Amino acid sequence: MALFKRYGATGVAERLKINERSVYKRRSNLERAGAIIGAPSSQYVEYPGRHRLDIKNGSVLIGSDLHIWPGKESTCLRAFKKLCKDIQPSAVILNGDVMDFPRISRHPQNWEKAPDPQEEIEAAQDHLNDVVQACKRGTQKVWTLGNHDARFESMIANSLPQYRGVKGVHLSDHFAVWQKAMSCFINEGVDGGATMVKHRYKGGMNATRANTLNAGVSMVTGHLHCQNVRPVSDYGRFDRYGVDTGCVADKEHRAFSYTEDAPLDWRSGFAVLTYREGRLMYPELVTKWDDKHVQFRGALIRV
Repeated sequence: MALFKRYGATGVAERLKINERSVYKRRSNLERAGAIIGAPSSQYVEYPGRHRLDIKNGSVLIGSDLHIWPGKESTCLRAFKKLCKDIQPSAVILNGDVMDFPRISRHPQNWEKAPDPQEEIEAAQDHLNDVVQACKRGTQKVWTLGNHDARFESMIANSLPQYRGVKGVHLSDHFAVWQKAMSCFINEGVDGGATMVKHRYKGGMNATRANTLNAGVSMVTGHLHCQNVRPVSDYGRFDRYGVDTGCVADKEHRAFSYTEDAPLDWRSGFAVLTYREGRLMYPELVTKWDDKHVQFRGALIRV
């Protein structure tokens, strides 16, 4: 209990030589017995507007729209874990909608059974622990809030505002390892390298171009599930890029049954950003090929 309050889940796991999932399980068992075990005070920061990263030479994996449900993991979620291990990025960013939360949606429910929030949280804890274990020590872990993620706290805040601050009503209480923010600014102020990462900004088929034109820097978003890279050139010295990461979830998943079996101009995948001397190289995409492979850098990778 003392270790968790002082160091958080990652610190306890490192010091006791166990995985983070075991730490969370032990914490839950103690809390059911009546203990109150809070994370370090630094983890209770409400979603700050912006988190900053400085990446001079290294890579960043950015995955959006995981829409995790209990059960079989998506092809690209397996690929995301594998590339965390293979590439050993300087940072990993979950760019919103990590969970789906259909049971607390404002949209009407259909007859199909959907998971409860607790089931989704436990499934997400398992998968994100795999991501953490695959990363090298010191990898920065950031979670930029998506509209589906916001459902969890919005439902409680709108229905029971007096519960504000009670342990368990914030996503941070369940995922203390990840730095939460509305956006993540990589290499802010660096010519040719400044990159804004947030879940959504402009909409429509030209969103990636509109995003970087209006932001004035390279911009990475999710939300639209389309996956593409749009370079923009002007009188500046360097190109900047608009990136839609696609969705880590399988687009055929029943979480998307609201699309009524319409043809979807979506792609399952995620993005890899690489920086050299602070400057962003041409963004790369990892895209689902079939249920067992993704395509990346001209090769099919089995996952």
